Amino acid sequence: MPEYEQSFRRVFGHPINATDLVRAIASYERTQFSFDSPFDHFMAGDETAISDSAKRGWDLFNAKARCNKCHALSEDKRDTTFFMDKDFHNIGIGIIRHNVVALACKAEHEIDSGKRIDVDRAAIQSEMSVLGRFLVTRKDKDIASFKTPNLRNLLVTAPYFHDGSQATLWDVMDHYNKGDGIKDPWLDEDMQPLALSESEIDDVVSFLASLTSAQYQEQGVKVLARQRALSRTNRPQRDTARAFGPKPLQPKAPRDCANLQPEPKPR
Repeated sequence: MPEYEQSFRRVFGHPINATDLVRAIASYERTQFSFDSPFDHFMAGDETAISDSAKRGWDLFNAKARCNKCHALSEDKRDTTFFMDKDFHNIGIGIIRHNVVALACKAEHEIDSGKRIDVDRAAIQSEMSVLGRFLVTRKDKDIASFKTPNLRNLLVTAPYFHDGSQATLWDVMDHYNKGDGIKDPWLDEDMQPLALSESEIDDVVSFLASLTSAQYQEQGVKVLARQRALSRTNRPQRDTARAFGPKPLQPKAPRDCANLQPEPKPR
């Protein structure tokens, strides 16, 4: 990308190289500190730092909403720092918009035929990116799995999920509430209907909003108001019947990819 080449020359005085690439990434990562949020003050003992709704959301986060299945270092101990398990999960996002099964078979075939460079390129430039960690490990359990993200300041980092497919935190909660992605044979076993009421979803969102650091508070207030207004008129992921129903049966993973190819895209 010409923009990157120009930026490197401006900053480092010479073309891109591996050492300075690492330095550039490290410089960026050092700016990503995120503490001094209302939730941090609450955990430090200030009971008034967050709303009653956010307090209920924190309890739901660690129980009924099952967020701690991924967003904690341990299910038995609440994580008040990073809200991530440093692991990879398939939460059913890709199956909604892609033929994940067929793409996995195609990637497996190309890797076996020695076309690893083609696979690497496809992972960045094509819908094959939906296969996630599988493109690195080649293990079926990693198909469409992505690393659990940190939740701090997520209010100001929309859109959500690895593909940016969800516009609001309410959309995110609706996805989890109905345990979406059930047609995905590699779906994480913890994905299941949650039966969260509307008020409980609001409470979880209130908690998530309380993770906004002080430097983003003003922006966060505006974003939350905008997302809340949108959620009152547009909830594309909402499915109350599924959210309060039993977990449907998942399809079994295919044993033979020989005859399974990606469906042609419509012209």
